[in-house]
Amino acid sequence: MSDTVEPEVEDEAFEELLQFVKRSRGFDFTGYKRASLKRRVQRRMEHVHIDSIPEYMDFLQVHPDEYTGLFNTILINVTSFFRDPPIWEFVRTEVVPELASRKRSAPIRAWCAGCASGQETYTLAMLMAEGMGAEEFKERVKIYATDVDEDALAQARAATFTDKEVADIPPELLGRYFEQAGLNHAFRKDLRRAVIFGRHDLVTDAPISRVDLIVCRNTLMYFNAETQGRIMARFDFALNQGGFLLLGKAEMLFTHLKAFAPLDLRRRVFVKAGNMNPRDRLLLMPTGIDDDRADGSPVNFDAAFDAAPTAQLVVDTSGVLTMANRGARDLFRIDNKDVGRPLQDLELSYRPVELRSLIEQAQSEGRVVNLKHVAWQRADRRQYLDVDVLPLSDTDRRPVGVSITFTDVTQYAALEEDLNRSSQELETAMEELQSTNEELETTNEELQSTNEELETTNEELQSTNEELETMNEELQSTNEELQATNDELRLRSDELDRVNSFLGAVLTSVRAGVAVLDRDLRIRAWNSEAEDLWGLRADEVTGQAFLSLDIGLPVREFREALFAALEGDGSSPQEYEATNRRGRSIICKVTCNPLIENDGPHGVIVLMEAMAGD
Repeated sequence: MSDTVEPEVEDEAFEELLQFVKRSRGFDFTGYKRASLKRRVQRRMEHVHIDSIPEYMDFLQVHPDEYTGLFNTILINVTSFFRDPPIWEFVRTEVVPELASRKRSAPIRAWCAGCASGQETYTLAMLMAEGMGAEEFKERVKIYATDVDEDALAQARAATFTDKEVADIPPELLGRYFEQAGLNHAFRKDLRRAVIFGRHDLVTDAPISRVDLIVCRNTLMYFNAETQGRIMARFDFALNQGGFLLLGKAEMLFTHLKAFAPLDLRRRVFVKAGNMNPRDRLLLMPTGIDDDRADGSPVNFDAAFDAAPTAQLVVDTSGVLTMANRGARDLFRIDNKDVGRPLQDLELSYRPVELRSLIEQAQSEGRVVNLKHVAWQRADRRQYLDVDVLPLSDTDRRPVGVSITFTDVTQYAALEEDLNRSSQELETAMEELQSTNEELETTNEELQSTNEELETTNEELQSTNEELETMNEELQSTNEELQATNDELRLRSDELDRVNSFLGAVLTSVRAGVAVLDRDLRIRAWNSEAEDLWGLRADEVTGQAFLSLDIGLPVREFREALFAALEGDGSSPQEYEATNRRGRSIICKVTCNPLIENDGPHGVIVLMEAMAGD
């Protein structure tokens, strides 16, 4: 950056750049250490021959591709398999056996925060599979690997590594957990399904909850003290009681010993010391020298509790409701006068769930009691809540009450229901599509790697040319197969469009109401004349039982004709008194004919023709 710019102005411009990147791309670098962050931005500006930050911001707007170069420069992804072997040996001999023994047959959840291109994540997967057995690993273990760098995540998802990258893997593990993929090595697909990669910002995104192990090595050192405090508070929330935290050699927890106790300080392995109440978790976040509160005023924790995004109650040991934040007051219609009353005198003690038994269980067992997907029928809608009852204690570990949190998971419950309905149909197709995409990505990456080696390695020119020819033949064969598949799919789609268009034209052209029913007498088609006649749109009745329709036509009076049509017998037109959508009495002539397909009747075609009425 230019030497002629005043330091204060330069700092303001740099902060403006960080806010600009946050608004335009969603990356929040404001919690990173300024000295190292400025050096990396300066290095990128020199690369594109720009001297001032305002000019660089203009350059980013004109050249959006520059964001990729900037993020790659800031997010330095330095990782390898079994980096710092003594640490991983401790994980193999102490951490994994303890988790397998403690959890018994229960699921084990791990979180690799700042996973970069995935080497440490797959290292952990190999050690857990070694300690538990591959089959038990596939059934019980889920490893969530997150990072903010999409390019690094793409490499991690591919799970394919070069000879140089796998050089640090012991030969017996390499042969057991990797398969040959051309010139590279691919992690076993059956074990790969236990690893889930996703973009996650440690500073702004909600932590992954209820995990038994967090691996965050040499990531915290990029953040300032205040941001480290917030991240550690999130780790404390994410870890189960007694869960393990694995940090890098360059990181320490001197300011967070209350939350985590060292299990092996030299190897940077910590264990969660105990559950903290929300007030203690807020205290874990230090203000730091760059705190925006210049007047030095303390944090208003009561205001923070009241503004928490989830509904929360605090009940003391005598069963009195002592605190209720704004979310809880709005959710359960609690007045200020209710605070200070015995919980048993309030309706919320048994609706939406019996809280008193949960409170007794949490206090007697000294652990968090969870209740998932509690259904609550409110006046206007049905709601689902996750209820967590957390025992509270003072600094001398004496019980002082419980904290009760209600998390609204209605949206997630609906999504889960939709997902369960469609998963049976989509599972096979998605697996095949994912496999094809991974194979195509792997082939493209192998081709790019081979081309780069051809340009830089003259001594291996002949050998590399032969490999390139082989790979090109494989790629051409794959492309031909894909082209043939695409052509066939396009022909099938065209045929389907023509059939649908023809069927729509037929239904539209019939000057009578038409309802096409399946063998269960549920509506498959409903033409515009039927909509105009009875006032119900096609999307309202499709899939509904015809005999259950509440329209002006007495549908149950000709159910025998419907069943006869299902047996292949048509019926002569019958006239019924009916009321159309305008409320006028009409005579409706109804004809029920079988819907004949290749092997016989597959439904009923009902023609409804309005005749003159009163």
